[in-house]
Amino acid sequence: MKYSRHNKILELIQKHEVETQEELAQLLINSGYHVTQATISRDIKELKLIKIQTHEGKYKYSAETQSYQSITDRFIKVFKDTILSVSHSNNIIVLKTLTGCANAACEAIDALNLNNILGTIAGDNTIFVVVDEKANVQSLVKQFNELIL
Repeated sequence: MKYSRHNKILELIQKHEVETQEELAQLLINSGYHVTQATISRDIKELKLIKIQTHEGKYKYSAETQSYQSITDRFIKVFKDTILSVSHSNNIIVLKTLTGCANAACEAIDALNLNNILGTIAGDNTIFVVVDEKANVQSLVKQFNELIL
């Protein structure tokens, strides 16, 4: 649930100019997440959100820019913590995730820039990975399984 909520927070601050924790809490509640002020405060700290100035002179929450390695490490952790299973058929790999976590895990796959992946699609708890050739599927499945161990 935490990863799903974190993913939703990052999505919300990209779509909306969120100035306060109260606004963020209301957006989360409107999205179906039941949160408290303490939860919002912890999430902001864990996500390392910062306030930046908008063109209108107001301040809004934004994701802190981090080094590439730090981002990659975080994505690997998200991937490891949310993937439940890896299977495949022909040139498609199917990954099952915890409910609401497929988008975050899919972003992890995309950020890793693995060879032979043509594209990814995420639902709520399922990711499809389209591989360029069937011969490359086993190698990618092995890489995914190694990441979740």
